[in-house]
Amino acid sequence: MHVFKHLKRVVTDWFLCGMLLAVVLAWLFPHFGATGGAMHAGLVTNIGVFVVFFLHGINLSSEQIRHGLKNWRLHIMVQAFTFVVFPLLWLASDKAFGAFIPATLMLGFLYLAALPSTISSSVALTGSAGGNVPAAILNASLSSVLGIFITPFLCALVVGEGSGGIDLGETLLDLCGMLLLPLVLGQLLRPLFGKFFGRHKRYTNLIDKAVILLLVYAAFCNSMVSGLWQQQGLSVLAIAFGGSAVLLALILLLTTRTAKALDFNHADKVAAVFCASKKSLAAGAPMAALIFGSNPGLGLILLPIMIYHPLQLIVCSIMAESYANRLKVQAAAAPSAVPLSAR
Repeated sequence: MHVFKHLKRVVTDWFLCGMLLAVVLAWLFPHFGATGGAMHAGLVTNIGVFVVFFLHGINLSSEQIRHGLKNWRLHIMVQAFTFVVFPLLWLASDKAFGAFIPATLMLGFLYLAALPSTISSSVALTGSAGGNVPAAILNASLSSVLGIFITPFLCALVVGEGSGGIDLGETLLDLCGMLLLPLVLGQLLRPLFGKFFGRHKRYTNLIDKAVILLLVYAAFCNSMVSGLWQQQGLSVLAIAFGGSAVLLALILLLTTRTAKALDFNHADKVAAVFCASKKSLAAGAPMAALIFGSNPGLGLILLPIMIYHPLQLIVCSIMAESYANRLKVQAAAAPSAVPLSAR
């Protein structure tokens, strides 16, 4: 019953339904959102991405980040999983199955593995499960900033630089200008406007999701116009779904075992598992447009993260409820034995 409850919540989520609608609209009206189309997708999405990361910057609490700085073992674990373990798992998968999977889809799995952790859901789930929220905020935020530099670097290692690959220097400049600059501007203006935007945070989340939907629509429009999807069968969707599900299951097993081996308390274990297993669609969609440019396979590159995103929400929501219930049982049985940090 719990599984169906969480599944129903995800199915009725307007944003996830919006992603499906964006794909359908791209199939029906591909030329409108494609490069050079009437929507002027490049300009519209660039403005949207800049605004979104400015709002992330202005809503980012530096006080909470400073409070979470102390637990260095937790921080190292989360960042190592995000930018080392995930790519190593992709490398092993590529060696084992790369010959049987379309190259563009395999590139999509690499991109998924190289992405930073997500901020909003990591923090929300950590809080609902009685986890270390300041540490979650610090790690998710740090991961987002590091990802601006590490994600394109990891992709360039595999794809290569220069002709036919990724222009790493230009890509890093674009990412700094479109993502890092607005984040810094937001932080600088937080003392003046932080309270105002804090009161209207729901509109920030709305703008964030609307821009992601525009990026998904534009990416799939270009893929439709190029004929990429006509060349692929349903097997591509099956591989993307199966690969994303196996990756999530494996990474949750590894993060849980690692947190236990490091002897984390409940609060730190929750933060470690949720932050280290997440991948950000919010950062992934705009970064993909900047890293891969007008690559006609962009829709296929984004497919794994588009599938991984709802999967991680369903599974981690169930886990968060289980963690919270376990904590309630422990508190009821022996309140004095529960660490203050875990209450």
